[in-house]
Amino acid sequence: MWELVQETVSFIKEKTNFTPEYGVILGSGLGSFTDDIQIEFTLPYGEIPNFPVSTVQGHNGALVFGTIGTKKVVAMQGRFHFYEGYSMQEVTFPVRVMKYLGVEKLIVSNASGGVNPIYKVGDVVIIRDHINMMPEHPLRGKNEERFGPRFVNMSAPYSKKMIQKAKELAQKLNIEVKEGIYLGLQGPTFETLAEYRMVKILGADCVGMSTVPEVIVARHMDMECFGLSVIADMGDENNIKTVSHDEVLEAAKKAEPKVKSLIKELILNY
Repeated sequence: MWELVQETVSFIKEKTNFTPEYGVILGSGLGSFTDDIQIEFTLPYGEIPNFPVSTVQGHNGALVFGTIGTKKVVAMQGRFHFYEGYSMQEVTFPVRVMKYLGVEKLIVSNASGGVNPIYKVGDVVIIRDHINMMPEHPLRGKNEERFGPRFVNMSAPYSKKMIQKAKELAQKLNIEVKEGIYLGLQGPTFETLAEYRMVKILGADCVGMSTVPEVIVARHMDMECFGLSVIADMGDENNIKTVSHDEVLEAAKKAEPKVKSLIKELILNY
């Protein structure tokens, strides 16, 4: 893994000569955040050595390098999921690469199903913690000490300082945000009503199929993390309905202006 990361980082540095401070991973329906970036380089995943290629509708598949104000940023337009058939090492490979390109702060976004009854479709949720219920762990296997320690402290996977700053900025921007715990399941099926009940019983507020592996690997390498989730459907007895991926993308699109504003201001002001 170390050699693959080094090979990929060398290729990207040769192509871009760019050292980003912030990494952003854009979830379903949230790819147009890159409109806010003063783009300097775009590298399609297919051209990057050792990179997987996104296969999911709503995920474009490119690394975008540029600036927001004076801050240097690299954004992933489209992420990789365990349910696509990739290993956890492949899913999280771009996070490793980001770290060795210079990224110290990682911002992740996703669309999720809400189980907290105070949520509604379109709500923006700041992730304050997560529960890992995926069947594989991205750090399983021999530990590479050059990346990080064998046993990673996950007492605060999401930066309390970044969360506090985001809440202050949301208030200034007049954007209503909720806070919550995100639970990661493998997918790709949407949850049954019984599974939504399980998520709620376990203490989570929303559930999705991404983010958790990326944040684990980022924390392994001591990156500061911040997460946002858009509630794309509700999974409680009173609000559950038939949901499709198209509807998830539509809900995310409606919330996208708020997500974009909050991420942009966080990068500018943190």
